[in-house]
Amino acid sequence: MGVSVKMTKVELRNVSNYILKNVSLTVDSGEFLVLLGPNGAGKTTLLNVIAGLTEYSGTVMLDGEPADSLPPHKRNIGYVPQNLALFPHLNAYDNVAYGLRVRGVPRRIINKRVREVMEILGIWGLRYKYPMRLSGGEGQKVAIARALVINPTILLLDEPFNNLQVDIRKSLRLEVREIQRKLGITTIFVTHDIEEAEELGNKVAVMKNGMLIGVGSYVDVLPKISSTIYKLNILKGRICERVDSWLTRMICGDLRLLVPYDGKSGDLNVTIAIPPDRILISRVRPDIAINAFKGKIHEVRDKQHYSEVLVNVNNVILTVYVTREKFESLGLDVNSEVYVKIPIRFIKVLS
Repeated sequence: MGVSVKMTKVELRNVSNYILKNVSLTVDSGEFLVLLGPNGAGKTTLLNVIAGLTEYSGTVMLDGEPADSLPPHKRNIGYVPQNLALFPHLNAYDNVAYGLRVRGVPRRIINKRVREVMEILGIWGLRYKYPMRLSGGEGQKVAIARALVINPTILLLDEPFNNLQVDIRKSLRLEVREIQRKLGITTIFVTHDIEEAEELGNKVAVMKNGMLIGVGSYVDVLPKISSTIYKLNILKGRICERVDSWLTRMICGDLRLLVPYDGKSGDLNVTIAIPPDRILISRVRPDIAINAFKGKIHEVRDKQHYSEVLVNVNNVILTVYVTREKFESLGLDVNSEVYVKIPIRFIKVLS
């Protein structure tokens, strides 16, 4: 096919500018790196540095060679910005073909490459549609096709699914990951969504205030995520009993939990993370008692779109996020007795 499978290693060495502060980062050839952080952390600026679209000090290395003097069009990078930047006066085909045309590629080769990449993304049938007639997901695919058609060795995606419905986002995430695996393109994907980070990244880099504060697997950087963009319940305890090949009983203070753990059994210290929006809360005892506990509401904090409920369960304080609608329907308040249930599949063992 016409889309390149050449891979490029990206290295940033002590990169700084008006937002970034001495950032050093390596993205190996063919790797899928998720760049995670809150708004204003410097994620988009970091992409623009790699693409050569903004000024910086320090060094950007592409396959071991300094790229600082290379203009954007010489860096062989495909870039999907947040706003997609599709040309409204061009149909989907011409939007995808644009980068090849400005490079002076012959029409015959343009036709071949555009068809190939649009068929990979399943949008060849949309080639005559204009952006205003495309759905959100279709527009995203056209933008990705336009980035891929130039045969890039690096693909940069800046929160490409930010404004899409949850089910469409999930579907597109899977498609992008599969395409990246198939083509082997070194990819950096910016998001503030930890679910995207968990599903997509070989490696996750966490940013805050222009600084890189953690790099590693999703599980490795969960404590950093909890301190920056998404508060997690981080509990320390010990493994006390093997239940089966993948399930173990853990003691956190006076709380006894079943956790997914395939390590050694015995009196071992472990740390787990539980997302607050995955803990279920109710007034009645759950039918299935696994990881279900009775507790008392210790504090309620009103947020913009939800309530942050702190529940005392066996002298362990758990943070639970509850929608405003559910909070009101349950009639919750400080000192209300409630039941919480912690689904095993959402518990992450950190160490």
